[in-house]
Amino acid sequence: MNYSEFLNMVPEFALVVSLLIVFCVDFICPRCGTDRTKMMNILASLLMVGTAVVSATSEPSSAFGGIYVTSQAINVMKSILAFGSLIVVVMANPWVEKNWKHAGEFYMLIISTLLGMFVMMSSGSFLMFFLGLEMASVPLACMVAFDRDRKESAEGAAKYILVATFSSGVMLFGISFIYAATGTLYFDDVATVVKGSPLCIMGLAFFFSGLGFKISLVPFHFWTADTYQGAPTPVTGYLSVISKGAAAITLCTILMKAFAPMVEYWNYMLYIVIVLSITVANLFAIRQSELKRFMAFSSISQAGYIMLAVVGNGQLGVAALTYYVLVYIVANMAVFTVINVVEQNNNGRTDMAAYNGFYQTNPKLSFLMTLALFSLAGIPPFAGMFSKFFVFMAGVQNGDPMAYAVVFIALVNTVVSLYYYLLIVKAMYITKTDEPLPTFQSDSSSKLALAVCTAGIALFGVVSCIYEWIAAAGL
Repeated sequence: MNYSEFLNMVPEFALVVSLLIVFCVDFICPRCGTDRTKMMNILASLLMVGTAVVSATSEPSSAFGGIYVTSQAINVMKSILAFGSLIVVVMANPWVEKNWKHAGEFYMLIISTLLGMFVMMSSGSFLMFFLGLEMASVPLACMVAFDRDRKESAEGAAKYILVATFSSGVMLFGISFIYAATGTLYFDDVATVVKGSPLCIMGLAFFFSGLGFKISLVPFHFWTADTYQGAPTPVTGYLSVISKGAAAITLCTILMKAFAPMVEYWNYMLYIVIVLSITVANLFAIRQSELKRFMAFSSISQAGYIMLAVVGNGQLGVAALTYYVLVYIVANMAVFTVINVVEQNNNGRTDMAAYNGFYQTNPKLSFLMTLALFSLAGIPPFAGMFSKFFVFMAGVQNGDPMAYAVVFIALVNTVVSLYYYLLIVKAMYITKTDEPLPTFQSDSSSKLALAVCTAGIALFGVVSCIYEWIAAAGL
């Protein structure tokens, strides 16, 4: 074994170094005062910036006989996820200050789960993929249960752990079928011998089902709302964008690499799951009165749109998926930053009724929340409209009539999603209440996170070099 090959894993090496730095600082510094918490937050933010830069500038490489393989497109996605983690770290600062005794643990968990996602995305075999998946899932469960004083947090973590365990078992069952049919776990080798035999089809179905739980696609979504509601708001934001983006690009890569000869099978699986995810999630979102549960069903619907880019098995799909995740990160994290600010200044309330008349007392936060919701709904000229356009184009690139039907259903559901996003806007601007939220001043960390997210919402759609950079990486 040549240990020097670890140096080919540059983004992962950067995260390991970051984890060691945070651990040493947390161990050495005395556990007291808000100054230590601010220092830890700044340190974690700088490390996320460094990881994003290192990932974006890394070259494609492989290690250990092909069990680890990364491309420029994967490195771009790693950079985007590190950028999203940076936003999570910044917006979480006011919440972490209230849990200052465990600030170091929180940042170490973020870095640890991000490391698992990086390994998962760069896997060249099912063995490395499963290792990375579990490396990401275990710290995520700890993050969901981080707020030990709230029973909802423990309940959400228990449901997440149970579903994660079950989905891992289902996925391993599918991988065992694939190994039995092909005699290998390497993606490239599987692609050369896999065929539409009953064993391969069963393996594909179980594998897809297991990863569907991680992306929270319908009908594998039942854990999502309870876990999102119970987890601390910064962790909910992390679950909704970072873990979903990593799982989506991994599923896209494995389907296009290992299961390329079976495209006619998994395309129809995607058609069904996409239609169900977008439609069912939209209908359930309309009925929600708790904002974090509302955003949970919104994220399920957005997962359906993300997977629409995979249909067609083309290079445009990879670029469209990556771009969609980038835009989704800034829009969704803007919403969760506002939710976190309101929660920290209003005794932990996250129900939608708390936002009645919000514009009367906090017009700036209401305006930024509206911009983010409009981007999630795909209203021009915000970046969300451009991201939806690209996934629709990717979905119909193979010319399949069924794909056109699926895209049409997705377009119709876009109108439905606009309706339920406008319910929040209506509550903030139109609904009258005798006791609106009091006027409060946002902290500097939340202002910075909102500024970055709002700039992304406004610019990512019109600054063409961003999409060109993503598209060029996928060539």
